[in-house]
Amino acid sequence: MKKLIIINGPNLNLLGKREPDIYGSLTFNEFFETVVDKYPQVALEHFQSNIEGELIDKLQEVGFSYDGIILNAAAYTHTSVGIGDAVAAIETPVVEVHISNTFDRESFRHMSFISPNAKGVIVGFGLQSYELGIQIFL
Repeated sequence: MKKLIIINGPNLNLLGKREPDIYGSLTFNEFFETVVDKYPQVALEHFQSNIEGELIDKLQEVGFSYDGIILNAAAYTHTSVGIGDAVAAIETPVVEVHISNTFDRESFRHMSFISPNAKGVIVGFGLQSYELGIQIFL
């Protein structure tokens, strides 16, 4: 059984409330329940933090023992050298995901410190971006 984790960064705990025109009306937990049911062959976990260091700690914790990481570092994608370095330092492959099309938003969102060390990047498919990330590892 594949062991995967979804790691979410700042403000993603507000999914379902935050800017529903961009992020939709489902909470992450509601969405997560559907993918757990849809992929019973996967041991799937999720973690969310608004704190950069906690995201780095989680990457280091799972980065040598899991089969895959689906990472939405949110705003830290564009600002955190530390998270980019953590992705480079671990062995577990990382797929970077974004709910919105970051290239259709402010110009600062067009740059990622994660992408150069990720297995791939999925942007702009709403919450389905996470499901596409899961499928990459199957």
